Amino acid sequence: MKHDRQTGAPASAHLSADDTSTLVEVWGDTVDVRHLACSVVLGIAISLVAFEAGQAVLASFIHDAAIARADGMLVGLGGCLLAGALCARLFKPKRVVVERASDDTERLRVLAQLAAEPGGLGTLADLNNSTRAELAELGLLDLFTAYEARAAQDARDLLSISRDLSRTHAPNLQPGAR
Repeated sequence: MKHDRQTGAPASAHLSADDTSTLVEVWGDTVDVRHLACSVVLGIAISLVAFEAGQAVLASFIHDAAIARADGMLVGLGGCLLAGALCARLFKPKRVVVERASDDTERLRVLAQLAAEPGGLGTLADLNNSTRAELAELGLLDLFTAYEARAAQDARDLLSISRDLSRTHAPNLQPGAR
């Protein structure tokens, strides 16, 4: 989805009703439907012309029709690449990248989300020296260390609460009773 650079709000809030109806999300990117249709038509036209031209030219040099057709397909694939490059130049992406600084609280929240994913986050003890050095270079080693310390403290607090609850809610059993 397209976002405004200053506010981070969806750009559709700033577009007219006509503009938003032509934008769709394809493979995680926002595109204009008209540009997408033009790109498809250009891609088909260029690759088909390249295939037919390649097949015709190669047929004059190669006497086996099957090999000329197969080599013509390679020329057609080259046409696909050419069409892709042309469409990339003609139709710019509709996304707007929003860069904003994040504070440690937000980063810790993201780490908690990652830890909740299958496979978890792991520990700093699991990392090799080069990975630790890279985290330090990026200024993230202290963040991961703080997150691990916080998670360990939360686990200790939870265990303490659990013990307290089991002591206060445990049934009063007579000695020797089962």
